[in-house]
Amino acid sequence: MTAVPAAALPLPELVSTVREAADAVAELLDEATRQIRALVIVDGRLSPERFEAEQHAAHGLAWLATYVTAIRELATYAERLSAEGRLGEIEELLVRVGAGEYLEQVFGGIPMSQTEFVRLSTLGLPMRDAARFRTPVVDALIASGNTAAHRARLARLLRERGSGAIFGDPGLDDTLEAIRSEMRRFGEAEVVPHAHKWHLENAYIPLEIISKMAELGVFGLTIPEEFGGMGLSKVSMCVVSEELSRAYIGVGSLGTRSEIAAELILGGGTEDQKMRFLPGIASGEILPTAVFTEPNTGSDLASLRTRAVRDGDVYRVHGNKTWITHPVRADLMTMLVRTNPDEPGHRGLSILLAEKPRGTDEMPFPVEGMSGGEIEVLGYRGMKEFELAFDGFEVPADNLLGGVEGQGFKQLMQTFESARIQTAARAVGVAQSALDLGLRYAEERIQFGKPLAAFPRVFDKLVLMAAEIHMARQLTYFAGRAKDEGKRCDLEAGMAKLMAARVAWSAADNALQIHGGNGFAQEYPISRVLCDARILSIFEGAAEIQAQVIARRLIES
Repeated sequence: MTAVPAAALPLPELVSTVREAADAVAELLDEATRQIRALVIVDGRLSPERFEAEQHAAHGLAWLATYVTAIRELATYAERLSAEGRLGEIEELLVRVGAGEYLEQVFGGIPMSQTEFVRLSTLGLPMRDAARFRTPVVDALIASGNTAAHRARLARLLRERGSGAIFGDPGLDDTLEAIRSEMRRFGEAEVVPHAHKWHLENAYIPLEIISKMAELGVFGLTIPEEFGGMGLSKVSMCVVSEELSRAYIGVGSLGTRSEIAAELILGGGTEDQKMRFLPGIASGEILPTAVFTEPNTGSDLASLRTRAVRDGDVYRVHGNKTWITHPVRADLMTMLVRTNPDEPGHRGLSILLAEKPRGTDEMPFPVEGMSGGEIEVLGYRGMKEFELAFDGFEVPADNLLGGVEGQGFKQLMQTFESARIQTAARAVGVAQSALDLGLRYAEERIQFGKPLAAFPRVFDKLVLMAAEIHMARQLTYFAGRAKDEGKRCDLEAGMAKLMAARVAWSAADNALQIHGGNGFAQEYPISRVLCDARILSIFEGAAEIQAQVIARRLIES
């Protein structure tokens, strides 16, 4: 195809152009993977020493792969909606701006963080070699995708829609959109009016809110109907998590506890454990929490030290855990422990389904052998974070997940895909909240005789926020569909989480900038959203860990 400016292309040709560009950068990724593989493979195997020495390049490869997948999914989205007659002007502009911007970053430099950029030369592709992948269609989309004219038109359309709208058809069916609408109504009525107060007071999300979430089916969304759940898809979980997190990330994250616990029990539990715990989790009667992380281990789970010693019909737990979310009001702890001290690394780990009574602020842990102290945090409030200490805490031996010791790490790995997909959805929701707040403030704030939203440097921020959120949303749904199809999707889940977390932070930062000095005042909700957004690239696997996992999969495949 000749390098006709993308803006001049009729819609069908635009759609095919984005697909051709996606194919071109996919070939670029293949070549970059070969280059990095040559650096880190020794005698046919990945060398840990070489992999660590080339960490910047390897993680850069992961980011390149994430961009390529995001562009590909944008092309798939455009093809699907065009065929269905749903690709309107906003959707078309989001495709043009998003594709043009991400393609330009691929060839100019992808930000891994605020100060770390990966450039193709780092991946063994100097400009002269990379040029062959910058095809005429790629050049066309770069030259005429993210243009001032397109940004101005898209800004006008966003302003006409107004704050609170989803900008661009997400591409889902009527059932999923009905679920979105229901969650949006709940969030607007029950959560948004109170969220900032809960944050400022570091208060728990009221139990009445949790009860209403249970009535809506949030906690049993993906649990099979035979165990009292709704048996819905992971994509539906994405939609619910996104909308609830858009209202307040703490509310959106309450569902994560149930999702992780249910995945563990469904995948590794005995039939008795499934019957005992899953109906209560689905109904919201049982509030679970994950108790995995330790003070000196972080992502290095092989170094985990908390011990569980079998003593007749019980295990006695000794050790410390940290960054445990919502443990005071939890009824069930999914606890990763070392049951065999003689087995090194991952092999000696097991998971216990540890029941406990609910606590209060006055008496947080009313059970023998368990104590803890709150960790004060910048954001992600509403559930509270704790460091826990166990000194002979008893767990019935029948509550060993699966009934066999040494399976804990394997069981935990089975949950990471869903947890990371849901975290990506939460990030999309937080990013959307930032865009809502930024757009509203930009319309209401009058400077020099007109709204801030009328100034290009302001509406450029809003437009790029909308385009990136749109792409992160499609990448997240793509990972959710892969999970629903029963495919291994740790790669897709990791990419969705990696990208969506960065988009959330960028959106929050830009929305605060639009607020100017007011954004730095705690009375404005954007100050909360900024704090909430920051955690997303840390928990459920830090961005560096995500990139490490993605790079390793690419290199070893």
